[in-house]
Amino acid sequence: MPEEKTAQMVVIGGGISGMTTAIEAAEAGITSVIIEKSPYLGGRVAQLNKYFPKLCPPYCGMEINFRRIKQNSKISYYTMSEIESVSGSEGNFTVKVKINPRLVNSKCTACNKCVEVCPVERTNLFNFGLDKTKAVYLPHDMAFPMRYVIDETLCTKASCAKCAAVCKYDAIDFDMKPETVEIKTQSVVYATGWNPYDAKKMDNLGFGKVKNVVTNMMMERMASPNGPTKGKIVRPSDKKEPKTVAFVQCAGSRDINHLAHCSAICCMASLKQATYLREQYPDSNVFIYYIDLRTPGKYEDFLKKIQADENVHMIKGKVAKIEEDQESGDPILTLEDIEGSVKITKKVDMVVLATGMEPAIKSAGNHGLKLDDNGFIDADLQKAGIYSSGVAKRPNDVTNSVQDSTASALRGIQSTVRR
Repeated sequence: MPEEKTAQMVVIGGGISGMTTAIEAAEAGITSVIIEKSPYLGGRVAQLNKYFPKLCPPYCGMEINFRRIKQNSKISYYTMSEIESVSGSEGNFTVKVKINPRLVNSKCTACNKCVEVCPVERTNLFNFGLDKTKAVYLPHDMAFPMRYVIDETLCTKASCAKCAAVCKYDAIDFDMKPETVEIKTQSVVYATGWNPYDAKKMDNLGFGKVKNVVTNMMMERMASPNGPTKGKIVRPSDKKEPKTVAFVQCAGSRDINHLAHCSAICCMASLKQATYLREQYPDSNVFIYYIDLRTPGKYEDFLKKIQADENVHMIKGKVAKIEEDQESGDPILTLEDIEGSVKITKKVDMVVLATGMEPAIKSAGNHGLKLDDNGFIDADLQKAGIYSSGVAKRPNDVTNSVQDSTASALRGIQSTVRR
């Protein structure tokens, strides 16, 4: 029989929106449980180098949230967990959760001895394949919880067991099995976040074929001090310092063949990443190719600041294709300069694709959700007691997602007091 638990609110997703929702509810006296599929809390924000427009590191705010979770007995969380079903009605939901085995228990002190002896490597998904980890690994340097995890698909477990042999705390547990928990709750908030759109689906833009074409999230990891290059921005093919970099906007967004919607943050993300390059390489030149630059309201000043840099060139035009110079590995862009009414061919050291956001929740499945035409949760069509926050309902930046999550916490609280 599944283990049974009770909570007044279940929050599905442990990124910045999910954590904010659960924390705000718990600090108002509501018992909250976070369900997160990754081995850590923090979501996409944990992969960022800086927020815009202040250009400050995300862990300034993340660490505060982690402390609020640690200190509040009304919050609990499950990582490496997935929702099997959500059933019931407002005030009486049952959320069935499958908890996948971490193979590392709570005795882990993150001493790294297991990693030193592990013979198996895996692609580091946190860094979008830009480097590798061992089969036993810490998700990232600032992971919460600060505990290692074993990739069960690659680890040979007892037939190797080198990690278990060197762990003096008995933290390696190959006998861990999947568990099921049923949580009785009064309200459910979906904070399932987003995934970067798969750039390989856009054949004309060369990702996966042209070696020095990367995505905006890959760029974010390269620029991060805890990233694969320790903050140094280099070309993937030869580690050369890129002095000419092209940003291709709306890579998959606002395109009926890919993502019909605008992903809201891509223009600001590219402007932010232009500052990474200009600060690191003062002699660099940045070329931003766009359909429209969308920097509404308070972000307009940030756009003007970047436009004032004479080494940042903004060209209104859609990139038709990206090919590779076979001798140098340089990407070659073909595009239309709309304002100049000419076709352009441009060779650069590296290209960054501003890939858009697609909803992480792929279907309504066993959730009973109503999704809009773009696959996001339609907040107006859900049954009473079911809510959504942040990018689960629409593309949004961090600031607006946090504000929306506070509102979602209030809605969830109302479902508990109505009963």
